[in-house]
Amino acid sequence: MKHFELDLGSITAKVVQKKIRNVHLSVYPPLGEVRIAAPDYMSLDAIRVYAVSKLPWIKQQQHKFQQQARESDRLYISRESHYVWGQRYLLEIMPTAKKSYIEYCHTRLTLYHRTQTDQTQRDALVAAWYRQLVREQALLLIERWQPILGVSVSGLYISKMKTRWGSCSPERGNIRLNTELAKKPKACLEYIVLHELLHLIDPTHGYTFTTLLDLHMPDWSHRRRLLNERPIHG
Repeated sequence: MKHFELDLGSITAKVVQKKIRNVHLSVYPPLGEVRIAAPDYMSLDAIRVYAVSKLPWIKQQQHKFQQQARESDRLYISRESHYVWGQRYLLEIMPTAKKSYIEYCHTRLTLYHRTQTDQTQRDALVAAWYRQLVREQALLLIERWQPILGVSVSGLYISKMKTRWGSCSPERGNIRLNTELAKKPKACLEYIVLHELLHLIDPTHGYTFTTLLDLHMPDWSHRRRLLNERPIHG
């Protein structure tokens, strides 16, 4: 397997060459990262010609992602909007002498914090809380899908990712998910979890992968559209 970057002028594509039959091109949200999976027998010139022929489509996809509504930086002040599992909540700040923590119910997201905490500390607290939400829900989904697919996950990692909603290391059996998924509907998280689990069976986005995705989640394209159409947060 060979990895390299392909300079296409104003666009850089990440290329992986491996034992597959056809070339696959993908543009990933939220920033429009371009990735190409090409057969190991394909020459660099042939890959470049293919990528250049797809530039109008690539730019169209990137433009679509760039036009998505984006949330302004969070200030962590009362009545500020925050999202949990696709629902909008109004932040309420409550001082406490105990350890800081977060609760959400109905339309309120309550941040109990020590009076000396600043914006940076509140941001870290909320980020850790979102990370835990994703971990807990993802573990339930993995437990559900593993026996159905006949796969096993060795490690689950949650972090804030700039260009991907998730990633998979098939050789290690590890899956990584974006913390920002806690702000999206749970159906979107399940789509990403299934997507990454299927890479343990087929590391490409080829025929086998899409066939399995269609079989196990017929509405996956709707879920992906829902994920990418909603505002990008953070």
